Amino acid sequence: MVAEFVGVPTQGRVFRTTRRVHLGDVDATGNLRLEALARYLQDVATDDADDAQLSERRGVWVLRSTDLAVATLPRYHESVELATFCSGTGPRWAERRTNLVGAQGANIEAASLWVFVDRERGRPITLDDDFHHLYGESAAGRRVRGRLVHGSPPSTTTRRPWSLRTSDFDVLDHVNNARSLEAIEDELVERLPGRSPLRARIEYRGSIERGDSVMLHSAVIGDDDDEESKLELAAWLCVGDEVRVSGSVTVGDAAARVD
Repeated sequence: MVAEFVGVPTQGRVFRTTRRVHLGDVDATGNLRLEALARYLQDVATDDADDAQLSERRGVWVLRSTDLAVATLPRYHESVELATFCSGTGPRWAERRTNLVGAQGANIEAASLWVFVDRERGRPITLDDDFHHLYGESAAGRRVRGRLVHGSPPSTTTRRPWSLRTSDFDVLDHVNNARSLEAIEDELVERLPGRSPLRARIEYRGSIERGDSVMLHSAVIGDDDDEESKLELAAWLCVGDEVRVSGSVTVGDAAARVD
């Protein structure tokens, strides 16, 4: 399944903010890490909701999936602008698009699906009038599906334990969505060194809790000797037989940038 990255709407709410890529955001090559990118997306979504004074009396938003299209990764010290907006809705969920453009040529598109969940029962609930009043115009009637597409890890995957740290946990005492990408990025460097992400999809099936014993599964799809073949890393974070987080990352050769 390939995400549709719709353009910035000419009408309706679009929230824009800027930030600078700092030392803790980049890898040894100076490129923005996937985990840091996920934090940027998480933070701009929160900033937009706070700025709009979006009510959370009935429910909270839970991230279900994120699709990424990476043309050029941001670099250390680069200033970037993020523009985010609602690009579609379903009965109990909404899609948030975010464009990242950098002063030195960075260019990333993201589409994230967020589910509106009852605070007390933990079940998806219908989007309320507050939401449609604020974001309905930018969504422009576009409907999106809420299903996940990743399968379970096959028996042939490489696997290793993934240790949890105190710093992984957020205010809900779950492993933060962005933090879980550290495992996928670590496996990417381990199994496909020297490659840079071009497309990625991350799915969040369940939370990783304090005390969970997590196993990281992965498989490389494609032929490294075939220049026409697209290499893809598939990864799963599992607790027992349950997949909690999964990711697929299509890669290309890392390209040098002139700063």
